[in-house]
Order: sequence, then C-alpha cells, then structure tokens
Amino acid sequence: MGLIERVLTVVFGGQNNVVRDTVEVFRENAEAGAQRSAGVQGQAMTQYGAEFLVPRRGGFDRFMDGLNRLPRPALALGTLGLFVSAMVEPLWFAERMQGIALVPEPLWWLLGVIVSFYFGARHQVKAQDFQREIVSSVSRVPEVLRNIGEIRALRSDSVAVADTAPDAALLAGTTEPTGNAALDAWQQSRR
Repeated sequence: MGLIERVLTVVFGGQNNVVRDTVEVFRENAEAGAQRSAGVQGQAMTQYGAEFLVPRRGGFDRFMDGLNRLPRPALALGTLGLFVSAMVEPLWFAERMQGIALVPEPLWWLLGVIVSFYFGARHQVKAQDFQREIVSSVSRVPEVLRNIGEIRALRSDSVAVADTAPDAALLAGTTEPTGNAALDAWQQSRR
C-alpha cells in the first residue's frame, strides 16, 4: 500500500501536481488567466479615469476648447445641409453651385491649405497646375453666366415655362385626357 500511495501522491498530491503541471503546458489555467485579465482591466480603467481628471481651468480655456471642437461638426453638418438644399430647392442650389464654379483654383487651394493646416495635414501644390487652373477658371465665366440664365428661365413662375411652342402634336397631347387602366377596370367592376 505504501508504494501506490507514494505514486499517487507524486502524480496528484503534494506541492507538485504532475498532471496539473503537464496540462498547463498546453492549456492556460482558467483561474490564473481570470486573475491576470482582472488586473489588466483594473489598470486600464485606472488609466482612463486619470485622463479625465483635468485641473480646473478658466472660462477662456473652456471657451477655446469649445471653439476648437466646432469645425469638424460644422463641416459635416454643412455638407449634409448642401445635400438637403439640393433636394428641397434644386434651382437655388444649382445657382449657388454655378457661382462656386467661378471661384478661382488658387482660392480653392488656399482653402485646402487652411483646412489641412487646421487639421494638421501638409499640403503641396505645383506651380504649373496653379497657373493652368487660374486660366481655366477665368475662361469658364461666360459659360457659367449662360448656365445661370438658363437655370433662372426654368423657374416655375417664369412666363411661358410650359409653352409647347409650334408643336401641334404636343399641344394636342397636353389637352386630351389620357386613359387610366386602373380606373377603367374599377368602373367595369362597378357595372
């Protein structure tokens, strides 16, 4: 009996459990892993909490922090506003976009430099493209003015906006009632 007891004590009992030690080579001890995970999570929460402990600052500092948080939401909401205005008032939107087409390329580059500087990016431009885009913008002025005139002529309050002109077939087509298959079928079912 002493021999079996000694073998079982070596394998399962005492300070060194051979089976446990062998299994832990291939599989993590769940209890020890949970303790390590709790320690890591506690340290992370302590670090995150320390980031939000800000010393009291004056009114000017709080105002400037608020002001620095405005550009990104303003750009995002302004872009969404442009989409909404394009759907709600397309003629108004088209007139504004024609006006934007007149903005010379150097001003767009300047705006890009300002915005990219604000957001910490670098902006580079090439001298040949700079001159070419200025000439291109200026050459589009007559076309833009013509487009604005055509857009304004499309307004619903313009005189004779729906005029059929000398097209007799179109005029006849606008004055004759057209058939409605669903209405005809409903009227047949009621008879």
